[in-house]
Amino acid sequence: MTSLMMASKRRLVLSTLLICAIIFELAYCQRDARKQRTTPGRKPKPSKPKLVKSANKGPRAATAKAKTTATPAAPAQTSLTQVLKRGKFKKVGETISVLTGDTLELRCRGKPIQWSIPPYLEEDDDGRLKIVQHERYGLLTLVNTTGADTGEYTCYPMYCEDTDCRKEYDRAVKVFVFFPDPRELFVPSSEYYEVIQLRTNWPTVLPCQVTSPEAKVTLHREFPPLEVEVDGTDISFNVKKGFTIHRPRPYHAGALYCVASLGNLRQSSTKYMLIYVHYPMTRPAPVIQASLSSLAVGENLHVSCSAVGEPGVAVEFTWEYPGQQIGRPLYTQESISPVGGGASQQQARSVLLVDEVRDVDQGTYTCTAQNLQGVASVSTTVKVVPKAKPRKP
Repeated sequence: MTSLMMASKRRLVLSTLLICAIIFELAYCQRDARKQRTTPGRKPKPSKPKLVKSANKGPRAATAKAKTTATPAAPAQTSLTQVLKRGKFKKVGETISVLTGDTLELRCRGKPIQWSIPPYLEEDDDGRLKIVQHERYGLLTLVNTTGADTGEYTCYPMYCEDTDCRKEYDRAVKVFVFFPDPRELFVPSSEYYEVIQLRTNWPTVLPCQVTSPEAKVTLHREFPPLEVEVDGTDISFNVKKGFTIHRPRPYHAGALYCVASLGNLRQSSTKYMLIYVHYPMTRPAPVIQASLSSLAVGENLHVSCSAVGEPGVAVEFTWEYPGQQIGRPLYTQESISPVGGGASQQQARSVLLVDEVRDVDQGTYTCTAQNLQGVASVSTTVKVVPKAKPRKP
């Protein structure tokens, strides 16, 4: 009996211990879970990748991936579209036509965007022009359009660093917009005569700008009245620019005008007064020489400055000399003479005359020669010594 009672007591104690152990383990796990939830920044440790053996390269990580280097994205290509009715968009080409009175809407992708518009609109748009910068594009809107609005419209993406922005000219997009006017074939001008220089070294443009690309345009001379031949080589026509005289000559000078015709309408443009100006090919290259590099007080000094150039090209000379400091007046002699038997060149010369030099005339003499192409200067130095005393007999 006693043995049975002792065995029962032992079983009861073991059962109690087992239950307590289970309860203790559950409490410990709950406390650990709470600790993980309430500890900020605590993350479970990542498990290490399992290593496998490669036949050629030894151990490597089974989950390893090849590293990739990120490259900066290229700037988005600038695009210019025309906003049509009903929310439709059309990518523009080199030219578009919009009927006078209709609204022109151009959308240029980028932020920010700067616009270039025809000079007429820059001077006075009468409140018809509106430019708005949106999140991803710039929008130009022109209402109540007229033939005078004809011209080139350009959008420039801007590159900005802090508050400093500059145009990205290489990404600019432009379109020439015509506004055909049934009553005006030429873009209106406030000038009856426009004076244009015919430069020998530069093409000359007569901007006979029409409002419609369908208009036929011819070039005419006022006196004597005749139509000027446009051969595409010496003189050419571009509907966006007008007439270009590629190699101006003296016979191109005079009063010229353009005539446009479309259907039954025929109109004349502003008259252009062309003045021929012989521009030199290069700036002058002057040469300076003094009659004496060293002379005594009381002697006369001549300093010559010359430049060889093309016939008919004027050269202007200016001088800087030591005597200016005391107000000594400037005396010069100017001349032009042909160079070579065929007179293919000419020499322009200026001679500075200094009579009875004094000590103040010692120093640097500078000659500056200037023509329509540029300026150049040369200098020389003159020394003045005391006058020699006469020998006693």
